Amino acid sequence: MSFQDFSQNMGQYFQNSPQMMSKIIITVVVVLVLWLIRLIIVRGINRNIDNTRQKYKWRKNASYFTGFLGLLIIGIIWFEGLQEIGTFLGLLSAGLAIALRDPVTDFAGWIFISLRKPFNVGDRVEIGEVKGDIIDIRIFKFTVLEIGNWIHADQSTGRVVHMPNHKVFTEALANYTSDFEFIWNELQVLVTFESDWKKAKEMLQEVADKHMEDFIEHAQHQVHRANKSYFVHYEYLTPIVYTDVKESGINLTIRHLCDPRKRRGVGQAMWEDILDRFNESDDIDFAYPTMRIMADRKHPSKEKHPGKKPDVRPPSPDATIEKVDEDDAEE
Repeated sequence: MSFQDFSQNMGQYFQNSPQMMSKIIITVVVVLVLWLIRLIIVRGINRNIDNTRQKYKWRKNASYFTGFLGLLIIGIIWFEGLQEIGTFLGLLSAGLAIALRDPVTDFAGWIFISLRKPFNVGDRVEIGEVKGDIIDIRIFKFTVLEIGNWIHADQSTGRVVHMPNHKVFTEALANYTSDFEFIWNELQVLVTFESDWKKAKEMLQEVADKHMEDFIEHAQHQVHRANKSYFVHYEYLTPIVYTDVKESGINLTIRHLCDPRKRRGVGQAMWEDILDRFNESDDIDFAYPTMRIMADRKHPSKEKHPGKKPDVRPPSPDATIEKVDEDDAEE
């Protein structure tokens, strides 16, 4: 069949079915009118709202509203009578549930995200093995600007990850910034056993207090707000330094509150302060893995078996080998 024959057949069909032709014309008019209404609403939003997040939400709501209104009007045009509409929607939903299980689940996930709000645009989340900032939420998927992975300290990788909405039902979801906008961070400093660890601990406490003083009041307000929705209880919000003993030295751990998006910058500022203060103290040294090999010069008979290898394990690649003679050790 040629295109000319097809056109003639379609024209003849519409001539014999004027009601069908009128429905098509009305449908096209409705679509154009709703598109113009949405365009006017979006332009008004862009002119009157400066906040980027609020602007995004209002644009999305305008799209959803005009889309739903269009489906409702077109459904009334094409299916006369509420009984026919109900029958059609029932058959359609049953067919979709069987044939399109994943998209239907994604749509249910979108409803869950819209009503329960486990996250919003701009939140930093971790879902499954993906961490990042939510930059878009749609009916079937949400989009994450990835952080972490091969990049340290939770900074952006630059990759955009699209995730189906049904992931909110099947994966564990952690929100860094919902209700309580801070996370607890730890910074470990290892000093030698010979160092004045009490003095080092005092220095670390001073450094932590200096860099965290602006966070405490805001964090207390956040905890008070979070208590309205969850059972969140923190006895202390001020930074604290814990003492622990490791194989290579005394481990001093600073536990402090931190903005998730400023974690690397805060860590850098604190480390630079720590390095400057330790550099001014002769009785504080950083510890690192070492190995000592004891050589016995008083008993040369032990070396009469050249074929027998000494039972000495090789050091780790980052270890420092220190040879100490027993004569020197006795002194």
